[in-house]
Parts: sequence; structure tokens; C-alpha cells
Amino acid sequence: MSKVEKALACFKEGFSCSQAIFSTYSEGLGLDRPTSLKISQAFGGGMAHLGETCGAVTGAFMLIGLKYGRTRAEDLAARERTYDLIRKFVEDFKGLHGSIQCRRLLGLDLGTEEGMRLAKEKNLFQTLCAEYVKNAAEIIEDIL
Repeated sequence: MSKVEKALACFKEGFSCSQAIFSTYSEGLGLDRPTSLKISQAFGGGMAHLGETCGAVTGAFMLIGLKYGRTRAEDLAARERTYDLIRKFVEDFKGLHGSIQCRRLLGLDLGTEEGMRLAKEKNLFQTLCAEYVKNAAEIIEDIL
């Protein structure tokens, strides 16, 4: 099973989009799955269902930081490389979907009872969100 398939399987298992992306790839970067799942939990649904940046996107951001981020304040080259890779990820994701903002991608606000109800009724998690997880995984494959 490819990592893209593993990320989708994790999402379909019931974990959030951010958890599916981050936990699938972070094991190869030195983090165990339980720790990865805990770290990335708060970012699902556009950060705790706030509808902000899509969890699949923030999961990828955390991976880029985990692999390329700086560990010394003076390492400006690592900071710039990390930022460049984040910008590349965003460009690619926006090229596919037009936005990285959860509420725009879904066309509703998961932070409201009405929004959550509509998302479930319209099966958006199994359709749109699964597609976002798949695409984020495909993009992060190229970056990592």
C-alpha cells in the first residue's frame, strides 16, 4: 500500500484530515504514530472546526517543518527553505482546489451546528475531504 493510500485509509478509519496526512509521513521522520496523532489532532476541520486552513494542508505544513525546519535560530537558510516548500505546497494545492481555507473548500462552516449537519448530509467528509487528503498526500510525496 502506498503512503497516499495509507493516508486515505487513516482518514477513512475516522481520523481527521490533518492526522491522516501527518501521522502517515511523520513515522519516517522519527515520530511514532500515537505522538503524531496527538500532535495533529487540533488541526482537523480547518483547526478545531474553525474553518480556517484545511487540516490536510496544515498536516503537510507540519511535515515540511519536521523534515526541513530550523533547529538553530541563526539557520536562516533552513527557515527560507521551509518557507519556500510551504509556498510550493500551497501553490500546488490551490492550483487544484482554488483555496486552502476549509470553509471555502467545503462551502460551509463546520464550526456551526448547521454547517456540520450539512457536511454530514452531503457526505462531504467521504467525498471532498477524502479528495483533499489524497491530493495533499500526493503533493507532499514530491516535497519530502
